[in-house]
Amino acid sequence: MTSRAEAPTRREQILGEAARLFAERGFHGVGVDEIGAAVGISGPGLYRHFAGKDAMLAELLVGISERLFLGGRRRTEEADGDPERVLDSLLAGHIDFALDDRALITIQDRELDTLRDADRKRVRQLQRQYVELWVQAVRAVYADLDETDARAAVHAVFGLLNSTPHLARPGSLPGRDATAELLHRLARGAFAAAVRRVG
Repeated sequence: MTSRAEAPTRREQILGEAARLFAERGFHGVGVDEIGAAVGISGPGLYRHFAGKDAMLAELLVGISERLFLGGRRRTEEADGDPERVLDSLLAGHIDFALDDRALITIQDRELDTLRDADRKRVRQLQRQYVELWVQAVRAVYADLDETDARAAVHAVFGLLNSTPHLARPGSLPGRDATAELLHRLARGAFAAAVRRVG
């Protein structure tokens, strides 16, 4: 939500604690007062920043969907048309998300239907656009995959990468860099296996 060099704003602190609590106890299991207490302000004080819990949830889920899509599009443009670089850069970006924003993955899985219709539709639209970036990138590298198989492979790789909330506690993993490298190898292996299946 902010660069590591900058201190988070109060709004970002609230969103960070809301994400943690929603992931731990579910959206309906957390009160505004508890979110406020986690950041050291009264529950009513939160209303200076957000209209309520619904607004926090919307900002979390719409926000991460926008960040993934816009970041993916930027990474694609910065790769200068090199298909391997495009795919590896998309993987690196999604792996960063999967390792650094585990709470948002959990919330997305559990709470998407809790969003208001307009926010849920926006999330779905952004997700579709993000998937299309990946389908084009995968087909540019693995030309034997048709669009249907490439889309299925992309969703399978998302399932692999987004499984990070179910991994062991961070301290028991081999380290962030080693975990990121492992996820990258597994994802590329999954795409290669999809080609072998259709070849």
